[in-house]
Amino acid sequence: MPKSVLSALFLSVSALPVLAETPRVVADIAPVQGLVARVMAGVGEPDLLVPPGASPHGHSLKPSDARALSSADAVFWIGDALSPWLEGSLEELASDAHVVSLLEAPGTLQLEFRNGAVFAADGHDDHGHDDHGHDDHSHDDHSHDDHNHDGHDHADHDEHAHDHSDHDAHGHDHGDHDHSHGGHDHGDHGHSHEGVDPHAWLAPQNGKQWLALIAEELSEIDPANAEIYQSNALAGQAEIDAVVEQVKADLSQTQGEFVVFHDAYQYFEHSFGVSTLGAISLADASDPSVARIAEIRDAIAEANVSCVFSEPQFNPGLVATVAEGRDVKSVVIDPLGTEIAPGASFYTDLLTDIGADFVECLSR
Repeated sequence: MPKSVLSALFLSVSALPVLAETPRVVADIAPVQGLVARVMAGVGEPDLLVPPGASPHGHSLKPSDARALSSADAVFWIGDALSPWLEGSLEELASDAHVVSLLEAPGTLQLEFRNGAVFAADGHDDHGHDDHGHDDHSHDDHSHDDHNHDGHDHADHDEHAHDHSDHDAHGHDHGDHDHSHGGHDHGDHGHSHEGVDPHAWLAPQNGKQWLALIAEELSEIDPANAEIYQSNALAGQAEIDAVVEQVKADLSQTQGEFVVFHDAYQYFEHSFGVSTLGAISLADASDPSVARIAEIRDAIAEANVSCVFSEPQFNPGLVATVAEGRDVKSVVIDPLGTEIAPGASFYTDLLTDIGADFVECLSR
């Protein structure tokens, strides 16, 4: 075979986007999987731990999930604040993987838990802290050599804007971790309901920030496809910007007071300039007290609330209880996008759907 033909064949093969094995990547919840899928488009698909319809606040890993974690090259999860049951499994099963807690990532907007049933009196509505004192995605001081179960050395986050000292030991005993965490009592799982609200994926600026971080992490694991990851992340960020502009325009035509089932939406509220009167349940979806339910009922009556959001993961009976006797619309909203098809467009589809739910809720 002529040398010129051999050279052409070599150049053709070397231009292929994938020469090595596709990284095995796991995400905790569907919105994170959607962001990872956007970055990995054309290369591979990430696995999902918490299936549609399940609550990330309490879930039992299946054997297939354990196998996925054991073989993972990278795991992206929101963090202990959302899924404390998952931490021990990551330590046991994914010790060789790049494990990245997105909530603790540099540049992430963080909002504090709101504990009151009625938020106007809570004082935490707008206490946002972004990037923990970091200005970029620099990982110069982050070691992947010892895989410290965050994918990074986060020692420099110990003093960031919120006091996470309660989370250093995470308040959970994982010594007998048997991957069976579902069905535990959310009313008494050791959280003080203080610190950072973990529903941070509902802030589009976090989605954009995390796309860049995911691309950076995957490029380190799989440099052969680094250009694809970076290009996909940039395209995904532009797509988020376009959706944000549309949702803002749609929401500008709405008015009225509303109540949510559990306090999962303050990042969306913060990003789009809407505010809820209160929540039936706390941000961790723990069962509300009788006093809290009564407070919400009174607030609905006094403020002439027009809509109460329910969620597919939780019992709608509480929504009916607080709205009983009132001319209040009930709209199902889902921060996890249970009905959205997985894939590269998941995250922007989620923002679009939640925006549409708000428009439906607040339109007479």
